[in-house]
Amino acid sequence: MTYTPPLREELRGLEPYGAPQLDVPVQLNVNENPYGPSPACVADIAEAVASAAGSLNRYPDREFTELRTALAAYLSRDTEPTRGFAITPDQVWAANGSNEVMLQLLQAFGGPGRTAVSFAPTYSMYPEYARDSMTAWVAGRRETDFGLDLDHARELVEKERPSVVLLPSPNNPTGTALPPEAVTALCEAVGDDGVVVVDEAYGEFRRAGTPSALELLPRHRNLVVSRTMSKAFALAGARLGYLAAAPEICDAIRVVRLPYHLSAVTQAVALAALRHAPELLGRVDELRVERDATVAWLRERGHQVADSDANFVLFGTFPDRHAVWQGLLDQGVLIREVGPDGWLRVSIGTAGEMAAFRQALTAVLAQEASQS
Repeated sequence: MTYTPPLREELRGLEPYGAPQLDVPVQLNVNENPYGPSPACVADIAEAVASAAGSLNRYPDREFTELRTALAAYLSRDTEPTRGFAITPDQVWAANGSNEVMLQLLQAFGGPGRTAVSFAPTYSMYPEYARDSMTAWVAGRRETDFGLDLDHARELVEKERPSVVLLPSPNNPTGTALPPEAVTALCEAVGDDGVVVVDEAYGEFRRAGTPSALELLPRHRNLVVSRTMSKAFALAGARLGYLAAAPEICDAIRVVRLPYHLSAVTQAVALAALRHAPELLGRVDELRVERDATVAWLRERGHQVADSDANFVLFGTFPDRHAVWQGLLDQGVLIREVGPDGWLRVSIGTAGEMAAFRQALTAVLAQEASQS
C-alpha cells in the first residue's frame, strides 16, 4: 500500500528544483568555480573546523558576530574606495546559502496578500521562494537584449504594489548587469511599501566599470544587496550566503530565522575562507578573461551571445536546443538547458574545460549541418 501525505494542494505534482547532476568529464552547468581552495586555505579551514569541533556540544553564536564583522569588512572593499563609507556589522545578515537568505526575505516581507515581482527571464528559484512563503508572484518582461525596460518596470510596480522586488545583477541566466539608475528608479517606485533586493550572487565577476548596488545603500533604506560565497569564493559546498541592508531590515529577518541557523562549522569555514580572500579572488580575474574569450569565440561563429558580467555565458539560438545540449553531453560536456527558448548557458571553467567545450560544440554543430 502507498501513502499519500496531505501535501498543500498547490504543491501536488511539482518536481523539486535541481539541475542535472551527471558524472561527466566536463561539468559546466551550475556556475561553480572550477578552482578549489588552495592547500593553504584547506589547511586553515581544517584547523578552524577542528577548533570548532571541540565545542559542538554547545549551540553556536546565533548572531554570528565574528562572521558578520568579517563580512562587513569584506563588503566595504566595494564601498570605501568609491563612495567613502563602510558597511557595518549590524547591516549584515547571513544564512545557509543565498537561497536561504532569499527565502527569509520572502518570509519576512512577503506572505499571504502580498506580492513579489521580478522580470523574466530571471532566476528560476524566485517563483519558488514566493510559492513557499505563500506570496503572489508576478513576472514582468525584459528587453530583447535582456536589459530592464524602466518604463515597463515602473508601471508594473505601480500596478502590483509589491512588497518585494527581486533584481539579480548580474542576472541569471543571462549575465546582464543593472545600471545604478535602474536600481534607484525601482527603490523610489517601491518606496516604503516594500524592499528591493539586488541579488549579486555573481557580483565579483562583473566587468571593470560595472558598479555594485552596495554603493547605493546609504541612499535607499529599502535596498537589500545579497551575495554568496558559493561562486567567487569557491565554497559552493559550504553553503554561505549573506546580505547588506539597513539594520532595521536585518532585525526584521531575525523574526523568521530558525534558532541557531548557522552552525559553528559553517561559521568557522566561512571565516577561514575570508582570511584567504585575496588568494581566492585571484582566480576570478582568470575566469573573467576566459569568459570574455568565450563570448568573443561564440560571436565569431555567428551565435547570439548576451553580454555577461557573470561566470557564465548565455548563447544561441538553436531550432532544437535540446539536441545541441544532448550532443554536447554525448561528448562528455554538460552545460545547462535554461533560459528563453533556443538558448543555452555554459558556465566558465578552466582553460582546458573551455577548450573541450569549444571542440565539442564545433563537432556537434558540424554534425547537425551535415544532416540537414
